[in-house]
Amino acid sequence: MAGMLAVAEARERLCADARLQLQKRVAATQMMPLLQACGRILAQDVVAGINVPPAANSAMDGYALAAADARLGAVLTVSQRIGAGSVAQPLAAGTCARILTGAELPAGADTVVIQENCDRTGDQVTLNQAAERGDNIRPQGQDIAAGSVVLEAGRRLRAQDLALLASIGLTEVAVHAPLKVAVLATGDELVEPGEALKPGQIYNSNRYLLTAMLAELGAEVEYLPAVADTLAATCEALRQAAKRADIIVTTGGVSVGDADFVKPAVEALGQLDIWRVALKPGKPLAFGRVGETPFIGLPGNPVSAFVTFVLLLEPYAQIMQGAEAADLEIYTLAANFSRNKPGGRDEYLRGRMTDEGVTLHPQQSSGALSSVIGADCLVWLKAGETVEHGTLVRVLPLRQWRAAQA
Repeated sequence: MAGMLAVAEARERLCADARLQLQKRVAATQMMPLLQACGRILAQDVVAGINVPPAANSAMDGYALAAADARLGAVLTVSQRIGAGSVAQPLAAGTCARILTGAELPAGADTVVIQENCDRTGDQVTLNQAAERGDNIRPQGQDIAAGSVVLEAGRRLRAQDLALLASIGLTEVAVHAPLKVAVLATGDELVEPGEALKPGQIYNSNRYLLTAMLAELGAEVEYLPAVADTLAATCEALRQAAKRADIIVTTGGVSVGDADFVKPAVEALGQLDIWRVALKPGKPLAFGRVGETPFIGLPGNPVSAFVTFVLLLEPYAQIMQGAEAADLEIYTLAANFSRNKPGGRDEYLRGRMTDEGVTLHPQQSSGALSSVIGADCLVWLKAGETVEHGTLVRVLPLRQWRAAQA
């Protein structure tokens, strides 16, 4: 831990550890009613037990008949009417059946002529256009074949996924148990919104940031009271968190200040595997164990907490829930800004994509939440990189972290 770890290596190490942690949580699966399963992670592949549609049916309103009779000018007698949900009788030779959209084809029929291509007088139908075998028919199993895997384990379920599962007759599905995350914010200066600020105090915005972002991932979040800036208080808070959570997440206290007690507390109670990552904002990031419980310490500055969350904590939490973290979505756009001073670490600047390229938010301080609100991307500048107007730069859209994983 002598030097700072590169972001890519930190991400790789966190993801590898999360896969090991997932193996310990495999037994923590549960059957969930479909109507309650949106947003949860599939624990098992889902295999279709039926064909969808279960039998060949008509894709249009028209007339069902044998292809041999579907000649231009043919005149056929209508022998039955078949609506969706009704049971058809076998088709008499040389006749046709009035059929509605979604109705199953009768035995003996292999073609549907749409009603617009027919003239009907009484029980007689004249074909104004020839048809071929299979026209306007949805074959059995066209959408889903019995025995096929319709959804794979690790998928975060969306509304359309639930509809697909319902279409094969399922009422419940096996999902991973929600990830339990204990969140602690350290610092004597923190005050909850609604309280009056005293000199030197600030409102605890990180509580709301992390709780909401973790909830968007489907995690169950328990927020513990702000921890006093003492080693004893920090150790006790971490002990309690380790007893009730799958992951401990802290903000603040992981730097090298006189009141930063998280690092020594983790080292006293477990181990610290990562401390300091070569990125800006967000260098003071820590990862390790409190006992056997994974610990991730985010910086206390709100923007630093946000950036390290999306780059490092989110993939860890996704994998621990049974979903594989997707590769980062990175574009190249023309810079509508210049940066003449090279940085010593990789920087992730808050920007906004435009038709002409990408601009930077005017406020890039690690404590300025307004830069996150006003941004739709992170502009990734590597250590030592300078930028002139028009230079192609790497851009990571923020929407990729807020989209459901598929």
